[in-house]
Amino acid sequence: MSLSLSAEKPAVPDDADDGVWLECIECGETFPPFEDVRYTCDECGGLLEVRYADLPTFEDFDGQGVWRYAAALPLEAGVTTQEGATPLYEVPRLEESVGVEALRIKHEGMNPTGSFKDRGMTVGVAVAKELGVDRLACASTGNTSAALAAYGSRGGMETLVLLPAGKVAAGKIAQASLHGARILEVDGNFDACLDIVQELAAGGEAYLLNSLNPFRLEGQKTIGLEILEGFLADYDAVPDRIVLPVGNAGNTSALYKAFRELVQAGELEESEVPKLTGVQAEGAAPMVEAIENGADEVRRWDEVETRATAIRIGNPVNAPKALPGIRETGGTAIAVSDEEITDAQRDLAREGIGVEPASAASVAGLRKLRAEGVVDDDERVACLTTGHLLKDPDAAAAAGHDPEPVPAETEGVLEHLQS
Repeated sequence: MSLSLSAEKPAVPDDADDGVWLECIECGETFPPFEDVRYTCDECGGLLEVRYADLPTFEDFDGQGVWRYAAALPLEAGVTTQEGATPLYEVPRLEESVGVEALRIKHEGMNPTGSFKDRGMTVGVAVAKELGVDRLACASTGNTSAALAAYGSRGGMETLVLLPAGKVAAGKIAQASLHGARILEVDGNFDACLDIVQELAAGGEAYLLNSLNPFRLEGQKTIGLEILEGFLADYDAVPDRIVLPVGNAGNTSALYKAFRELVQAGELEESEVPKLTGVQAEGAAPMVEAIENGADEVRRWDEVETRATAIRIGNPVNAPKALPGIRETGGTAIAVSDEEITDAQRDLAREGIGVEPASAASVAGLRKLRAEGVVDDDERVACLTTGHLLKDPDAAAAAGHDPEPVPAETEGVLEHLQS
C-alpha cells in the first residue's frame, strides 16, 4: 500500500462503519473501526490508518479548535478541554535573521496541558469510550503522559503511564501525578517503556494511546489544517514548507495524512502540498539517518541522549508513515546539536514565545537548512513548536540569565543598575 500523494479516493470496503474504516498501510487489509481493539494489522503487523468515504473541504469546517474539523475525524465529538486553535505567531526579527520571505510559529504549547498531545487525546480517549475500555496506558517522555492523564481523568477512566526513570522533566511528571495517573518509572529508556506498554496492550491490560494508535494521529492532523487555514487567511497561499521536531514521527505522519486527504478532496493540488521537514537532535536522529542514507526503514538507536527530552527517542514507531511524508512532499530531515537547540530556544524567547527545548529544534533546523542553501530566501515557512517553556523549567532556567542580588533599598538598586 503506497502512501503517495494522489487524488484517487479509496474504495469503501464492506467493513466500513458509517463511512469510516481502518486500513493497513502495508498490505491494504481493512477492518471495522470500533468493533475490536487493534493497533496494527491482523494479517501482516503493519501500521493502520483511519480512512473515510467522504472527505471534507474547508467549507465543511465549523467552530473552533480540534472539533472544528469533526467532518475530518472518526467521531463527531470527543472528551474535550477546548484544545486546538493555537496561535500562529509572527516573528519579524527571527524571520529577518533566518532570511525567508515569511516565518510563522505554530505554538502548540498553548494547548490546555501545554503540548500538541492534547489534540490526539481528545480523539483517542473518545474512541476508547466508544470501544468500552476502562484503562488507558502510554509510554512517555512526558508530554503524552500529561495529556493522557488529563483527558483520561476528564473521561472518568483509569490511566497508567510508564516513564523512563530520571529522564522526564519535572513539570511533566507533576502534571501526570496531579491529574491522577498511576506513574511507573522504568529502569530503561523511552523505547523500553513503549515495548512494555505494547505488551500490556496486546494482553488486554490497557488501551494503548501512544501514536502507534491510528486514532490519536487523527487529532494531530488538525495542526496541519489550522496552519493551512492561517496561511490562506494571511497570505492567500499555503506555506511552502513546514518544519517540525521529530520524536516518534507522529506529527509528520499526521500532517502528511491531512494533506493527502485535502488532495483527494480537491482542496489542494499535489504541487501545493508543503514540504515536510523533520528535525532531530544529533544524539537521537534515526529518522535523519534513514533520510540521508535513502533507507526504506529506520535503524533503531539503542542509545540516545539529548537535553531535548521530548524527542529523546531511538525507535520512531511512525517511521513507515513519516518517511514517505517527507520524501513525497519534497522535504528533508536534519540533525541539530543541543547547543543549536538552546540558541533557538533563546531566539524564540526574545520574540516572547516560550518553548521547551524539543520545540526549538524546528527553528534550529530551519536556520541550519537556510545556511546550507536547502531552504530558499523566497519561501514561506511554518515552524511547529510542540511544548510550553514550563514543561521543562530547569532547561529554561539554564538557558536564561541568573538573578542579580541587590540590597533592599532604592539607592542600592539604582547603583547596581548604573554599574
